[in-house]
Amino acid sequence: MKSALRLFIAGLIWVWSFGFEKIQAQEVINTMSFNIRYDNPQDGAQNWHLRKANVVRMLHFYDLDIIGLQEVLHAQLTYLEQELPDYDYVGIGREDGKTAGEYAPIFYRKSRFELMKSGTFWLSETPDRVSKGWDADLERIATWAILKDHETELEILAINTHFDHKGDLARVESARLLKRKITDLGANLPVILTGDFNLTPEAAGIQTIIKSDGAQTLKDAKLLAEVTYGPDWTTCGFDNRPFEVRKTIDYIFVKGISRVSRFAVFAEMLDNLYLSDHCPVFAQLLF
Repeated sequence: MKSALRLFIAGLIWVWSFGFEKIQAQEVINTMSFNIRYDNPQDGAQNWHLRKANVVRMLHFYDLDIIGLQEVLHAQLTYLEQELPDYDYVGIGREDGKTAGEYAPIFYRKSRFELMKSGTFWLSETPDRVSKGWDADLERIATWAILKDHETELEILAINTHFDHKGDLARVESARLLKRKITDLGANLPVILTGDFNLTPEAAGIQTIIKSDGAQTLKDAKLLAEVTYGPDWTTCGFDNRPFEVRKTIDYIFVKGISRVSRFAVFAEMLDNLYLSDHCPVFAQLLF
């Protein structure tokens, strides 16, 4: 009897430990794409200086590992760096390659990741220098980082970008450039691509990104998610525009992951304050 009981208990321990190891073997990463809206004095009651404390609280609350932000001016970046002490960032200003103009920075949890390599390229025919591309109205950039998990030694290529708001050709060519850069920077690495693409899902630029081409097939995290939450749009515009005219233009694309367990668009207001004129987009990824 005692022998049978010992075997039963040993079996339970083996099953429990096997299941635990399986869970531990899946690397969970919480990531977000968020256009915070540049500090524009004309935003009045929705000015950055009124919104910024809520933005920081939101970023802390969702326990994020990798964050891609857009429309970040240097003073905003300095504030976020100060208020997010658990994170480091990479990124430069798009107008001079230093501090002028908007950044598209990547923030990452420094207790978890080691920065292996990073850089910025311009979305243009001359990506290695400050430039406008094709029919774009403004300089546009993509920031990238190869991050290594301290514990598992998993390496990930994170890319964050903001496409032009006017140039039709520029957006398609920017998508093609991104795919080429992913091959050059880390063809065999898992990829997290975040950004404000200024394109709806059916647009040619988005279809270019998700077009299957072997090893570099990127997928919309929303379409892979087991659980989704939030509206079918990512822009709110600081106003009460009808829901039917709001659009999805912010995305998280992924490659080389096991699962997307959760995806959400957070359409939040706090005491009549928006977080931004865009909604934060969240995905929980399992590698």
